[in-house]
Order: sequence, then structure tokens, then C-alpha cells
Amino acid sequence: MSRMLTKIALPIAAALIVFSLIACEQQKNQEPAMSTQSANGDVNTAILHARAVQTVIWSMPAVNYDLMLQEMLTKTPGKVGQVIYWGRPLDWHNQTLTPNPDALYFMAFFNTKNGPVVLDLPPGNDKGSFNGNIVTVWQMPLEDAGLLGYDKGSGGKYLVIPPGYKEKIPAGYIPLQSDTLGGYILLRSNFKSHSDADVQASIDYGKRMNVYALLDAAHPPETVFTDVKDTDFDSTIKYDASFFDHVNNIVQSEQWLDRDRVMISLLASLGIEKGKPYQPTDQLKSTLNSAAQDAHNFLYAKYDQGFPPFFSATSHWMYPTYPALVKAAQDSYVDPDTYPVDERAVAYSYAFIGLKRLGAGQMYLISIKDKDGNAFDGSKTYKLTVPPNAPVKQYWSLTAYDRELHTLIKGVNRASRSSQIPELQKNADGSIDLYVGPKAPDGKDSNWIPTDPNRKFELMFRAYGPTQALFEKAWVLPDAEKM
Repeated sequence: MSRMLTKIALPIAAALIVFSLIACEQQKNQEPAMSTQSANGDVNTAILHARAVQTVIWSMPAVNYDLMLQEMLTKTPGKVGQVIYWGRPLDWHNQTLTPNPDALYFMAFFNTKNGPVVLDLPPGNDKGSFNGNIVTVWQMPLEDAGLLGYDKGSGGKYLVIPPGYKEKIPAGYIPLQSDTLGGYILLRSNFKSHSDADVQASIDYGKRMNVYALLDAAHPPETVFTDVKDTDFDSTIKYDASFFDHVNNIVQSEQWLDRDRVMISLLASLGIEKGKPYQPTDQLKSTLNSAAQDAHNFLYAKYDQGFPPFFSATSHWMYPTYPALVKAAQDSYVDPDTYPVDERAVAYSYAFIGLKRLGAGQMYLISIKDKDGNAFDGSKTYKLTVPPNAPVKQYWSLTAYDRELHTLIKGVNRASRSSQIPELQKNADGSIDLYVGPKAPDGKDSNWIPTDPNRKFELMFRAYGPTQALFEKAWVLPDAEKM
């Protein structure tokens, strides 16, 4: 019996040894494969994350555009080819990026898919004037219009021409060749003061503009105007996966520009392809959320570094953007050796619209730090003295914005003070002391801009119709000083 068991056990033991050796070998072979698969998964996620970050940076001006367009289409009765306007000076219910609360905004989105579009703009006269800008989907400036624009206040019929259009342009139009189908015009109807009568006069003047297709030029239809002053209009940049919904909107509605063709396969890896539905998985959405936040951190840090100082090396008043971006946009990005995508993203993360001739019709100065080089704190009060004889033909204004959102500060009853305000208190020499803070200093309410004590803020000084004294630095705006 013992000998028989031995005969049986020996083969079994040998088999077990063989199976064990085979199992060990299989495990050796499997371990590298599993490790490689895991590593590849990490690499793929990292690549998608990096591509999503770059997509946010590259697409910023177009997404900025689409946010405003979608807000109009979903929150108001307004439609493409019509005009929405704000029938009172802007307040915090308008959450566009760094808007001007000292002019009335008229905005018209247009689309040239079916042919050229006419923007018939009124001449300036004693009853009104405007400053206007016409841009593409990418907010590249096509032309400035109005008193200090191309028409020099005489008005005119600006004709936006779609890409690839070959037909002859009729006489009597100011042709603007666009490289996108869509675009919009922002018309700022000026007013003499914030009085009800002057505001109404500004509304009546702005309503003299007309938007229609060139095909209807013989008998233009009446333009539809919609007052959206009571609408909570929010086009702030959303740094999450929803950002890419707007990227998809642009890809589906516009043709690819040659300079951006490198993005085609990059976006395809994120599920965004022309002519195909965009249906990101939950896992991809998680990556997109993280990437959007990283892009935001990058842009915020770059903005926080500041733009070139305007008045002097020590001044905290800066140009409103990067000179390289201004030149590229004015030249329609034709230089094959430059494409300031990062700079463009920073600019359109805090503002909208593009100017063909920055400094002609209007000039903007930005300050994000006080005289001592510290960020503005909404719980503190600051004083800014505007020297006499401000170098403007029209008006100047100072506006406070939310530092994080770059919008009018929520919940306050005013956003700015300007030379249009007749009750502004002046000093004996003609200078004006302005106060920015959570509470007006005693007796200074007329010169005060309120802030949210729980949030940081930033300042923008606007000069409408600036004169040479500003650019020659013969007139210098001092830094705001903490009281």
C-alpha cells in the first residue's frame, strides 16, 4: 500500500511543481503587462488633461463670444440679426466682463451664412454720438465706427462680408472682410449725464441703427430692439467642463481657420469633431473640469503679473493688454511668425470686444494694486485724485470691478464715477478726489464707488476721445492710495 501511494504521489508532486513553475512564469509575464497598461492609462489621462488646458487657452475669445450669444438666446427674446440694449446705465445685473456703466450698450449679433450683412449706423450730431466696434467670432476687430472711428462721426453702411464671398460689392458700403460667419457689433451710445432725459435721448439715438441682410437692402425690414436692462445677463467665464460645450458650439458653427488647423485632431481626442455629436463620458468630464481649473490658475497668475506700466516704470496704472496682442489683432494675425495665444487668452478672460485702433476712440488703463503695491481689498477705503484738465474730448470714468470675476461688483448701487456726473465735488484747482471702499467718507457720497468688503476689486480708468496729453504723459494719473 505504501509503495503504491509513493508511485501515485511522485507524479502528482512533479505535476504540482510543473504547474507552479508555469504559474510563476505566467505571473512574471503578466506583471509587466499590467504595469504598462496602468502607466499608459496615466499617460493618456495626462495628455488629455494637457490638451484640454491648451484648448481653454486657445479658444478663450470664441468661448467668451459664445457665452454672450447663448445668454442672449436663452435669457432674452433677442435673436441673431436683432439688437439687444440696456435701457439704463449698466448695473451689476449685467455680468459681462468689465463693461462700461457710463454709456448705453447696444449689441447686435449677426451671421453671414446667407450672405453679407449691413450694419447701418447713424451719423453723430447734437442729438447723439456713439463709439462702436465690429468684431468676428474670435473677437478680432474688423473696424471701429462712430465719432472717432472709421466714419469719423458721419455714420455709414458697414458691410460684413463672409469668407469666400466672390460677388461684386455694391457702391455706397464700407466693406469689412470677415474670416468667420458670425460676429457682433457693440455700439456705445454716449450720454451727457445720467439724468433720465439724457439717458432717454441716448436710447432714442441708439435706436437709429439698423441691421439687415444685403439681400434686403432695397427694402430693409424694421430692426427689432429688445431692452434687457432687467435681465440677469451672466457671461462670466466658467472654468469647468461646461467650457467645452461652448468650444463645441464654435467648432460646429464655424469653418476652421488655417492658423488653427493644428487644433483639429487635438479637439477630436477630447470628443469635439465637426459634424459629430459631443458626448463626453463622466471620466472625461472629470479631466475637463481639472484642466479648466488649471487653465484658470495659469491665466490668473499671468494677469496678476500685470501688463506694461503706462505712465512710468513705477506706476501701477497699466496698459489694458499686451502690445504684441494689440498689433497682432490689428493686423488680423497675418504675421506667420507670431500668434500670441496666451496673451489673447488673458485679455479675453477679463474683457470682451476688440478695438482696431486702441487709443483713438477710447483708451483704457487698469490698476490691480494700490500705491504701496498691494492688491485692492474691498474692506478698505482708497482715494484717487484725478488731476485737472483731463485729456479727453468726451469724458473720463473710473469703474471698480470684482477682482476674481472681472464684472461689476454684485449688490452695490453704483459701479463708477465719471466726468458726466454734475454733482461731483471738485477741489479748488479743478482736481477731483474719488473714493473706493465699503462706505463713503463723511460728506463724500457723490464721489464714492462702493465695494464688497468680502472681495477684492480692480480699477479701470476710461478716457473717451483721449488727447495727446495722455499719450505724451503730460497728464499723469496717480496711483490709488489706501486711506
